[in-house]
Amino acid sequence: MLNGGLVSLQAILDELKPSERKVAQFILAHPEDVVKLSVQKLAELSGVSEATIVRLARSLNMKGYQELKLRIAGDLNKQQSAAAGSYQEIKMEGTVESIMKAVSWNNIQSIQDTLSVLSSDEVKRAADALSGARKIDVYGVGASAVIADDIKQKLSRINRWCEAYSDFHAQLTSAVNLTEQDVAFGISYSGQTEDIIQSLTEAKQQGATIISLTKFGPSPVADLADIRLFTSTVEKSVRSGAMASRIAQLNVIDILFIAMVSRTQVEVIPLLEKTRLAVSRTKRSAT
Repeated sequence: MLNGGLVSLQAILDELKPSERKVAQFILAHPEDVVKLSVQKLAELSGVSEATIVRLARSLNMKGYQELKLRIAGDLNKQQSAAAGSYQEIKMEGTVESIMKAVSWNNIQSIQDTLSVLSSDEVKRAADALSGARKIDVYGVGASAVIADDIKQKLSRINRWCEAYSDFHAQLTSAVNLTEQDVAFGISYSGQTEDIIQSLTEAKQQGATIISLTKFGPSPVADLADIRLFTSTVEKSVRSGAMASRIAQLNVIDILFIAMVSRTQVEVIPLLEKTRLAVSRTKRSAT
């Protein structure tokens, strides 16, 4: 069953227009009731127009209200306890055992929620674009630079020309030399990082295909992209939010990498084996 309706609503709540936010808040407060309501009745109960509800569904990349209801029903079906679908607050004064459980739970929850907002069609398009690119630029600042380096390491193993840049000037210098044969991959959890926005804007002007990886919902970085990859939005109250979001981003990169490898196994499996053997020989010589 489809799911992700409630996760998606929560993720973009702050970015919605007042009328759309009004109905979104009603849905989040009464999900069990909403799956039984017609669009006319929901409009009446939430005090908005039917058109507003349809616009809200489309803002979530859904075809309409019926798909939104199906996804909410899937969320409700998936929940097995009152705690399901929620993140745990990290208590700094807690025991090591409680910290282990809370951090691990939040990481797991972030990955599960991301599956609800990550489009398989966009993953396929991203894999195609990366597989066919002459050169791949990856831009990430701060914590996102870790994700950028992970992409570079993975793609280097299958002999793709990939460069990761965390310095703004280095990003721009590379972006101005991209072509229509190239890909620029911008990573920004918030989607608001100014360095990434400017670098992707320059790459887009050169004709490069733009891929973004941001939290779910509209943002300047995602708006620039031809292909949009999303992770879930970790609740603001969670102290480990940065950790959970990073784990979700790394999981998306793993998905994307395997999607690339799976379509060109004959070509890339020998390359993966070569790099594995090379590293293995280095380890043996060091011991």
